Amino acid sequence: MQLHLAPMEGVVNARMRALLTAVGGIDRCVTEFVRVSDQLLPPRVFHRLCPELNNNGLTPSGIPVYVQLLGGDPGPMAENAARAASLGAPGIDTNFGCPAKCVNRHRGGSVLLDEPELLHQIISAMRAAVPKAIPVTAKIRLGFKDSSRLTEIVSAISEAGANGITIHARTKEDGYKPPAHWHQLAQVHKITNIPIVANGEVWSPTDFTECQTQSHCEDVMLGRGLLARPDLALEIKSASEGLHYKRNTWPTTLHLVEALFEDSILNCAPRHVGGPIKQWLGYLRREYQEAQLLFERIKRLNTAADITAALDEHRHYLAIAA
Repeated sequence: MQLHLAPMEGVVNARMRALLTAVGGIDRCVTEFVRVSDQLLPPRVFHRLCPELNNNGLTPSGIPVYVQLLGGDPGPMAENAARAASLGAPGIDTNFGCPAKCVNRHRGGSVLLDEPELLHQIISAMRAAVPKAIPVTAKIRLGFKDSSRLTEIVSAISEAGANGITIHARTKEDGYKPPAHWHQLAQVHKITNIPIVANGEVWSPTDFTECQTQSHCEDVMLGRGLLARPDLALEIKSASEGLHYKRNTWPTTLHLVEALFEDSILNCAPRHVGGPIKQWLGYLRREYQEAQLLFERIKRLNTAADITAALDEHRHYLAIAA
């Protein structure tokens, strides 16, 4: 059983991958998508979105990071897949699931799910361009407007030589609205032998077990659930081994939030320094009441000094409350 970290655009960047994989339990990461149009991209584009290429394609804690490409033209997709592989990517993923209208308008993401033959051409071209030792995978949804072509989509990608498929158990029309239809993934195991990874609405070990049961998938990709509970992967693995796991307390999680903020001070423009911490607290407040309190305290603050002072006050509050 493997747990993958979802490639959430604008959220799960290199610094977030480093923080979450350091907590433990994650077996694979995928980058935010590299947008491919009609040309071969320079190496700096890949290094910007996947700085782990400077570390053999691994996070600081040693977890492999696949480079994800998004595009609708087999030729450029293959060329850029080859380039990513030459730069040291341990795997190449393909984004056929993004529901964003701006992406779909330019023939990228989930709009391609209505063209299984094109999916086959893209994966086939990428597979031919990338050394056999480097996996080529795809991330899809159940379909575009509905799930009626799911088996056709999976067959097209599988027969093109993909090494695995992650399925977000919703259609493009569903967006991110619950529920995730895990049961619909069960049918695809009858038409392919490649690994199928389930994705969507796994917020707890109970959700994970139910997802496995309904989807018949061993492996699961975690997204928002892991952002809300940074130790969720550890708890899931402990539960699967019959071990007792004590959830991280808020002070432990707060250390991660502070580490993200320290990184933001070093690497973000001053006017954006508070963005990452506010964004993450938006997820954490689902699980931690204290995260909601901290979010309310800093949501209108913009300078590093003001946010630092608010974090100090929050730490003082926790000490008194304890």
